[in-house]
Amino acid sequence: MPHLRILLIALLVFSLQAARLRAQAPDPLPETCYLFSSFRDNGEDGLHLAWSTDGLKWEALKQDQSYLRPSVGKEKLMRDPCVTQGPDGTFYMVWTDSWTDRTIGFASSKDLINWSEERALPVMEQEPTARNCWAPEVDWDAQRKEFVIFWSTTIPGRFPATEGTSESSYNHRIYCTTTRDFRTFAPTRLFFDPGFNCIDATLLPLDGKYALFFKDERKFPNPMKNLRLAVADDIEGPYAVDPRPLNPPDSWTEGPTSIRLGADTVVYFDCYMKHRYGAVRTRDFKTWEDISSQLVMPEGMRHGTVFAVPRAIVQNLLVSHPAEVAHPPAP
Repeated sequence: MPHLRILLIALLVFSLQAARLRAQAPDPLPETCYLFSSFRDNGEDGLHLAWSTDGLKWEALKQDQSYLRPSVGKEKLMRDPCVTQGPDGTFYMVWTDSWTDRTIGFASSKDLINWSEERALPVMEQEPTARNCWAPEVDWDAQRKEFVIFWSTTIPGRFPATEGTSESSYNHRIYCTTTRDFRTFAPTRLFFDPGFNCIDATLLPLDGKYALFFKDERKFPNPMKNLRLAVADDIEGPYAVDPRPLNPPDSWTEGPTSIRLGADTVVYFDCYMKHRYGAVRTRDFKTWEDISSQLVMPEGMRHGTVFAVPRAIVQNLLVSHPAEVAHPPAP
């Protein structure tokens, strides 16, 4: 009888827990959900993920703990993590592994939970004076069936006409390489030069064209520090720079990332001087509406990448951390 009583109690506890989980379970997720990679502080603890169903209200996953801690690079940081899903369903991530080095971090995952061994990719090894490799991004080039990786670098003595326009003698341009297997890489080359100091480039395929959002990094003689747009017919360029900034000069924003939400194109950005995120949206790429007041973002979130995923990916992330079984705040 004591054993029967213990069994009945166990069954009762199990039933109560199951009922509680059913009550917490979200409504069926939409077919497409959204994830946002980012980092905290200086990037010491690695990859953070947030999720959303509408692209406006975001909630941290895993109680805002790291999914992958950095282990490569001179300073072993994981800043500016960029995640893209390849045609085989694998997620590929690159990141800034150091403030002053010629490598970027790389890892891959099938589910965003279990990651491959991290590697430092020596993308600027052929440039011994290169000062840095910042904010790398990776995108799939469907036309050429390869990945393009691009990042910001200052090489002293290059582009002398624009020297002295930023802090600490930085004079960045965007460089790139391509790969099909993340083992062999094409020689690094100049990817984008708008004619002035720039960083934080990000790509968005758009109706047969490519939109390249980037930060105008000029500070002298007049601060810019805002976001710009360039457009090309081919992912490799050439890119034509739109003379109109997305936000006002001296707005001190960086780390743009963009996505299509229905008929809208939304560009998110890190308002790094105000320690918060902002966003603008457009339908015609001529007028930009500031929708920053509509955003709900995890506290401390910094420069990352937004990307769409099938709902099964988010469901798996939620199941892996049951305390997260709830929709982000309703609009």
